[in-house]
Amino acid sequence: MSKLLQRHYLKEFFKLFAVIVIGLSLILSLFDLIKRIDDFMPHKPSPESLLLYAALVFPRYFLYIMPAAVLICSLYTVSHAVRTKEIVAIMAAGGRVKKLLMPFVLTGVILSLAGFALGEFVVPASAKKAEKLKRSIMKKTPMPSLFKDGMLWLRAKDGSIVKIDFYLEDRNAFKGMSIFKIEHDRLKEIIKAETALYAPDANAWILKNVKIYDTETGDMKTLEEMHYPYLGSPQVFREEVQKPYEMGIVELYRYLKRLKEAGFKNLRLTVEMNSKIAYPLVNLFMIVIGVSFPARRTFGGLVATAIGLLISLLYWFGYTMTLSLGYAGILPPLASVWIMPLVFSALAVHLYRKIPE
Repeated sequence: MSKLLQRHYLKEFFKLFAVIVIGLSLILSLFDLIKRIDDFMPHKPSPESLLLYAALVFPRYFLYIMPAAVLICSLYTVSHAVRTKEIVAIMAAGGRVKKLLMPFVLTGVILSLAGFALGEFVVPASAKKAEKLKRSIMKKTPMPSLFKDGMLWLRAKDGSIVKIDFYLEDRNAFKGMSIFKIEHDRLKEIIKAETALYAPDANAWILKNVKIYDTETGDMKTLEEMHYPYLGSPQVFREEVQKPYEMGIVELYRYLKRLKEAGFKNLRLTVEMNSKIAYPLVNLFMIVIGVSFPARRTFGGLVATAIGLLISLLYWFGYTMTLSLGYAGILPPLASVWIMPLVFSALAVHLYRKIPE
């Protein structure tokens, strides 16, 4: 009997979950498309390309919506069972409520793993395709480039191949820059600069501590400063460099490791990398909170739902605040990401243990 009820409750949960998470993700994807429509329409895109763009940003919103949908659906499913006195009947028959609700906990584990896989593999791949499609719709010809492990390779306007070790977006600067000048299909010159700063007035990059190697003669000369006008403005590099949600954990880790070896710290990226691990766990403790509150018979279904939603809002407010403190360096990156998940995980465990039998 209990297994039959468990399957029934899970079926109701997943039916509602599919409607909410897919519906809200679709709405947010269309909002994203509408937000960019003024940029797209002058280029007369086809309806198919617009729909494809909305489909490609869909997984990112699906990932963001999952925890809220998990909470709402678990609250509703168990609240409904409480209102119809099903929980009371189960207890009167000698059944254990915690055992009855255990499949929801296992479902939370599965959804957390699914959220991790979604954020690690599906979202980065679809986000890259969405960015490529956006440029195609807007008929932007991107500078030929390759971004790998935080290192950017590209072809400059004069035909040279440029390797940039680190792009410091907040300073509009490069750290470690190599320019390979090619003439008649042969490498003629290698220019290495310790740093490069963008000069808006000259629309050029000012290379500092420059070494120039002539591959034909073997000569080398050094310059304190050199202007290089063939790379365009920093906006080009903001578009070329991948966003955190376009990278998986391994790629972010490699980039941060290289930054650390070069003596740089990027707090935002460190926080984002840890967040990719912590965020999927929200699904687990949200579903535990969602089933625990209504199961406490001291609350009615609507009251339990309202309290549960209030708890979720408190979580999102606290999580956003601690992330901001991590970005600013006020909190250590690990602490800023894990404080709220650990606190609310402890709350979820406490509420589940207090479910009356």
